[in-house]
Amino acid sequence: MNNLPVRMARWSALRPWRAISGWFLFVALCLGAGAGIGGNPAKSEDFRIGEAGRAEAMATEGGLQQRPVEHVLITGKPGTTGKTATRGRLVLDRTAAAAAARDIGDRMRKLPEVASVAAPVRSSDGTALRIAVTLKGPELDGKKHVEPLRAQTAAAQAAHPGLLIEETGSPSISKGVEKQRGSDLSRTELIALPVTLLTLLFVFRSAAMATVPILLALSSIAAAVGLSMLASHVFPDAGVGTNVILLIGMAVGVDYTLFYLKREREERARSGGRLSTQAVVELAAATSGRAVVVSGLAVAVSSATLYLADDVIFSSIATGAILVCLVAVASSLTVLPALIAKLGARAERRSARKAGRGTPVRAPKSGTGRITAALLRPASRRPAATLCVTVLGLLALASPLLGLNLTDMGRETHSRQIPAMQTYDRLNEAFPELKSMHQVVVRAEPGRAAEVAGALRELGRRAASDPALAGTAELRVSQDRRVSLLELPVPHYVSSDAAQQSLKRVRTDYVPATVGTLTGVESGVTGDVARYADYPAHQKGKLPLVIGSLLLVTFAMTVWAFRSVVLGLIGMALNLLSAGASLGLLVLVFQGSWAEGLLGFTSTGSIGSRVPLLLFVILFGLSMDYQVFVISRIREAALSGVPTRKAVLDGIRSSAGVVTSAAFVMVTIFAAFVFLHIMEMKQMGFALAVAVLLDAVVIRAMLLPALMLLLGEASWWPSRGVRRARAAAPAAQSPVSVG
Repeated sequence: MNNLPVRMARWSALRPWRAISGWFLFVALCLGAGAGIGGNPAKSEDFRIGEAGRAEAMATEGGLQQRPVEHVLITGKPGTTGKTATRGRLVLDRTAAAAAARDIGDRMRKLPEVASVAAPVRSSDGTALRIAVTLKGPELDGKKHVEPLRAQTAAAQAAHPGLLIEETGSPSISKGVEKQRGSDLSRTELIALPVTLLTLLFVFRSAAMATVPILLALSSIAAAVGLSMLASHVFPDAGVGTNVILLIGMAVGVDYTLFYLKREREERARSGGRLSTQAVVELAAATSGRAVVVSGLAVAVSSATLYLADDVIFSSIATGAILVCLVAVASSLTVLPALIAKLGARAERRSARKAGRGTPVRAPKSGTGRITAALLRPASRRPAATLCVTVLGLLALASPLLGLNLTDMGRETHSRQIPAMQTYDRLNEAFPELKSMHQVVVRAEPGRAAEVAGALRELGRRAASDPALAGTAELRVSQDRRVSLLELPVPHYVSSDAAQQSLKRVRTDYVPATVGTLTGVESGVTGDVARYADYPAHQKGKLPLVIGSLLLVTFAMTVWAFRSVVLGLIGMALNLLSAGASLGLLVLVFQGSWAEGLLGFTSTGSIGSRVPLLLFVILFGLSMDYQVFVISRIREAALSGVPTRKAVLDGIRSSAGVVTSAAFVMVTIFAAFVFLHIMEMKQMGFALAVAVLLDAVVIRAMLLPALMLLLGEASWWPSRGVRRARAAAPAAQSPVSVG
């Protein structure tokens, strides 16, 4: 047992207080360093992708980039004016509205956060007035500076009680989404933590033992959050890193500790008190400790494939997942053996006192549960039939993937519980031209500015007759006359077919026929609709590369862990089936409308463009947890000379309890995300919960044993360790069946 997990466990068990204080000092240093240096949030340029990103870079070069804009909406207030016949909206008192608009303009211009205030614009039906207020700084920084504007809007409302004065815009909406996300995550923690604690109390029958996994998971999360702030200076944080650390950290932190603790209890019960606490800890480290290290490395390496997506959001997610997994592994190697040693010594003293009083000491419950026995029975009796039925069932669940529709989740998918979104709907109803836009950007030599402007005006004239475009096209030119930008209003939400078709016409018809006839210029189309279209296209293009790398990593990690090419191929196949089935169910549920009332969402008829890629990576990593743990138990038996059939069945039986408990904890944590308001988080939580459930119940308890029973000794090819162990074992060993 001369390996790293054992050596570290031995040191920690012999010096428990040093290990415990050292761990919490490490956590404090990580948090302190992170808070002291601070994070590096992603900037607008970090999000640029495709043609939209290229055109946006050109616009920024000319100082024509999108700015954070807030719209103050003035409408009639119920009970103060009569109703108009147009859509039931109230008639607006022109004199009162003009006075309110002047007041709002004066208030906003005094704010240091405001760059400019546009002239008031009246809606076509005369029921609303809007004032566009542009903030200083980059587009993404708007939410940091929007509160003073909202305070002035509230003050204007108080000063003009006869009108309804509201504010919305990207900064207000981003601020509202951020606040709602924080509230949602707090609620999920309130659900997940008690359920996790109750599960662990049921498993260990001890409050002290049940508290250890949660304590280590939370401390690992805290350390990873601090480290992620430091890492953000290399991989900018897109604002999702902490969410991923919470999601993954709670799951793997509890899992790894659970694997270790369960094995320690088994070894303690098996020794019957003949081994010291330190010896028991070393035995657990040599078995489950090694499995935890392999599992953690597998999740970290799998997560690293997200860097290949060439996207700041996925890089941020990969960084968070890698850090929290490695920190969780470190906690299981260092502080966990120390805590086990202290708890074990306490348990030994309690047992000695009970023995002195003549009180019988209850041994930990062992054996196969009824559910596990029922799931395992078909595989043990009819492995071929079980294999065929489960594979066909999983393929059937994966079949909805054929109709997968990937889109970026636009602003219109946000919850209407956010006040800014309610105002956003009223603003777009009164001013449909604000729903989205196209921006045609052209870069050329300054001397050709007039020629470029003529081509863009011609493009605007052609677009004016397009039914999917509306409003007046606006032409802007940079101060150095190198960059020109034509903005075309689109009276449709970015997700609508009309908006997407209009983008195709602009890119394939209008631009080639006008700007495209100019030689020596560079052009591109960006804007809300282009961003929405280009991001999913980028993800689809990267999906084969990431999945191919993921399969290769899974294969390599499995072969490295078990010295078996066959098990590596099995691991790839099972992970594909598990991920495919869960994604198929995701499509079935969220692209349709039948589950809207059940899960509390409004279907967009699509799946978020980030979701499949992210799920494949996370699911492959988490599946390796169970795969490594279960196969480690099987291989352990095989290396002791047990025939493969008995090793498979005994390994599944002995690991069933801890896998079931760990899966229940994971499913609880992930399922809590289904009740969030953010659509992509709902979809991720659902798919992850389903995947873990399928993995623990179908893959590990039915499909894996059926495959290994059919393959027999070939499962270990080309490993020589199992063959040598078999040769050294007694020739006659009777097979065991489950009945």
